[in-house]
Amino acid sequence: MSTGVVATAGEVVAISCGTARMQRLVGTALGQPLANTGTDDLGPPTVEVTVEASRVSFDVRRLRSVTRDAWSDGARTVLRNACGSGFDLQIRVDDEPSCLKVAARYRPTLTVRTANTVLSHRFVLLAGQTLIHYPVLWRAGWRDRVPLHVAALATAAGAPLLVGPGGVGKSTAVARASGAGATVTADNICVGDGSACYGLTEPLRIDGGGRRRVTSHGRTDTILSARVPKLVPDRLVVLQRGPQTRIEAITPDDAARDLVAGTYAAGELRRYWQFAATLALATGLGPAHPPVIEMSAGYSKSLPCSRIQVGDGDRLSVDELCGAA
Repeated sequence: MSTGVVATAGEVVAISCGTARMQRLVGTALGQPLANTGTDDLGPPTVEVTVEASRVSFDVRRLRSVTRDAWSDGARTVLRNACGSGFDLQIRVDDEPSCLKVAARYRPTLTVRTANTVLSHRFVLLAGQTLIHYPVLWRAGWRDRVPLHVAALATAAGAPLLVGPGGVGKSTAVARASGAGATVTADNICVGDGSACYGLTEPLRIDGGGRRRVTSHGRTDTILSARVPKLVPDRLVVLQRGPQTRIEAITPDDAARDLVAGTYAAGELRRYWQFAATLALATGLGPAHPPVIEMSAGYSKSLPCSRIQVGDGDRLSVDELCGAA
């Protein structure tokens, strides 16, 4: 069984895979090979994920029904076909929770298996969310950290928290800034505590990219080499498309609205809200709904806020990306 350790979203995750196929799947979700993720200085794991080779269903006979396809006794929870991925999850929480333990078995129905085969890029993304990203985001919620659809980076001109819906160009801007020497904690999803942002470890997905693996919306995966575990932003910058490039200051309320709307519109988080609510209902841990609105208001009120309307075909300089006119 292959193993590895990775730091993601402020958590330390120990991962074991029972088959080579699942090892490759997890490596794709992380944007780096599982065998190369281990380090000795991350500390004890706060999440343990085991992707088992077994196809036997988890026993639910002594568990109460929580909701459709979910059973729990508070300490052990079973989710069948979690997030529509074909994976069953068994999630264990100790009486004094410190480490979240997740066991996964791939047991798709014929319909789900067919969909996963035909739409292979969708399956890779969904498997990564179900096996790694969503359990980690839920564990981060125990620390009162909240998932946000943002990019966070640090440049010589500042440390912007980039806000905007999918497709607006955050990842492309991050890739260019990284190539110019910026450090990045995430180009897509962070968890925030009102001050620092902790990036979710996953590939950088951008338009183009030659022979790299094609993923959703025609984008391609590439490695984000300048990643750091966390950053503290010093400004909030909203990105949007427009006929010409223009930079303007905006109010905290306008910035918070864009941050909240962009987070709820994110396809990567679409299934997370039900996942988190089900586990909160089953275990009594974590918020039934993460306080996205309150966290967004906290960032927007504590940071200077600006909006960049990016003209079609224009490329932002690092100064412009930090909201400098």
